Amino acid sequence: MALKANYETVMVFSMKQGEDGIQALIEKFKALIEKHATLQSVDEWGKRKLAYLINKEAEGYYVLMNFESEAEFPAELDRIYKITDGVIRSLIIRKPEGSEIPAKKEEEPKKEEAAEAPAEAPAEEAPAAE
Repeated sequence: MALKANYETVMVFSMKQGEDGIQALIEKFKALIEKHATLQSVDEWGKRKLAYLINKEAEGYYVLMNFESEAEFPAELDRIYKITDGVIRSLIIRKPEGSEIPAKKEEEPKKEEAAEAPAEAPAEEAPAAE
């Protein structure tokens, strides 16, 4: 059994694809990741201005996906990014151990605040010298 790790990938899609084309690419990559890995989250950042022109384009559509997979899959995913029309930039990063996507929970009172109140005990006074 191969070890699994957490990964994060950011894709920048060409605005020349149009809204329908971009959504089709997002669904294509969601399905691909779900087939070979466990998709944890998808965050569409939307249309953003690029820092510099890429293929004579000034804007791109950004999408961030977090997933857990075996070590071989990210190389294959990167290969597919490179041969897919409409993907102008992509990046895949292996996240450090223990950096999982936290599940949303109810906020609990901070333990620090509760610990500060009893800490204010009066200090003992030194006996006065005569």
